[in-house]
Formats: sequence, C-alpha cells, structure tokens
Amino acid sequence: MNFKEPLISGVFIKRYKRFFVDIKIGNKTVVAHCPNTGSMMGLLKEGNQVWLSKSDNPMRKLKYTLQIIEDENSKIGVNTHLTNKIVLYALNNKKIESFKNIKYIRQEVNFGKNTRFDFMVSDEKKKSFIEVKNVTLSRKKNVAEFPDAVTSRGLKHIKELIKAKEKGFDIYLLFLIQRDDCNNFNLAKDLDPDYCELLIKAVKKNLNVLCYDCKFSSKGIKLNRKIKFKI
Repeated sequence: MNFKEPLISGVFIKRYKRFFVDIKIGNKTVVAHCPNTGSMMGLLKEGNQVWLSKSDNPMRKLKYTLQIIEDENSKIGVNTHLTNKIVLYALNNKKIESFKNIKYIRQEVNFGKNTRFDFMVSDEKKKSFIEVKNVTLSRKKNVAEFPDAVTSRGLKHIKELIKAKEKGFDIYLLFLIQRDDCNNFNLAKDLDPDYCELLIKAVKKNLNVLCYDCKFSSKGIKLNRKIKFKI
C-alpha cells in the first residue's frame, strides 16, 4: 500500500478528543487527524518522531493525517484505515500462503442482519470469511499483543465467525501487526479476558488465526512476514 505523496516528518506533542493530535513540524504546531480509535497504548509519548500525510483536498478541515509513530527506534503504523488496503494488496498479489489459490475476493461482505466481515474469498471448492484486526501494541521486546483495550466489537466478530463456520464457511482472523520489531504474537489476556477466552474457544471450533507483520519504506507499508502465534 503506497502513499500518494512522500510523508512529512514531525514530533508528537499530544492526543486529545480521540481524533486529534498536536504535531510539531519544524517551528510550527499543527493539528492532525488521528485515524485510530484504539488506545494506542505505549505510543503516545511526547517527543516521539512521527510521519504525516498532507491532503490537497480544499474541503478538509484537517490537512494532515497521522500515519506512523516511531517508538524506541521501531516504526508503527497507526492508520487503521490502511489495514484492509494492506491486506487486499497482499491477497491480490498472492502474498498470504493460506489464500494463494483463491479466485475471487469481495470486500465488506454482509453476514446476517448486523455483521459485515472485511473479506470473503473463494476458490473452486470453498468460501472463506476473513476478519482483519490492526495490531500496534508491544509491551515486551519482540512480542506484539492484541487487544490494547476492551473490544466489544472484536468480541462480536468472533461470535459471528463461529456462526459462519456453522453455516459451512471457512473462517479466518488475521492480525496485521503494523510494526517491524516483533517475532511473536500473544493475546493480551489482562486487558480483555472475555475477548481472549472466546477467541481460544473459537480456535477449538476451527477458527484459523493468522498473524503477519509489516515492512515500512519511504513509499508505503506492505504485509511482510508470518509471525508465530501460540494459544
């Protein structure tokens, strides 16, 4: 997933009202859009280097969007709006081993009355639902974690994936780790025990869990390595 224009470097000052961050660029401070509703635990440290994109849309009130935070020499992608774009590019280019033989990809597919999964992919034999979760949390060296706060939405998605399995679909939960410094992935059981307990139960009901990290460049972000995950 490439950025349209080169990113602009700045220094993080503070986040407020969830969607707003103050960033220092050179000698001026700008208000930028924060495209992440999560807690972003561990990343919001004053003085951290960040990278922003700038919109040329005259209708936008906030011209800048926070894209990447650097913390302890590691880059972390915080724009959750890019998560599915990164995965879609990987699916189209056969970068995910489990989906190398798929023929069709659909996005934002309705299931039931109140659920929409990120992707439905299919080959000649089966159809699969894929729900994608963005991961930024790392509290231990080389270990990524999810979730970074209580996630009722994530809990609902697991319940619906189980229902989809009962209807004959293959089901996948893909954790996209928007960092490049982690070799393992764990569930943050202390932050949301209900979510983690249900996920473990769902794995026993044939929920497939995939974890991939990301590679960063001056042009963009792309899916990179498969990361180890143990229940």
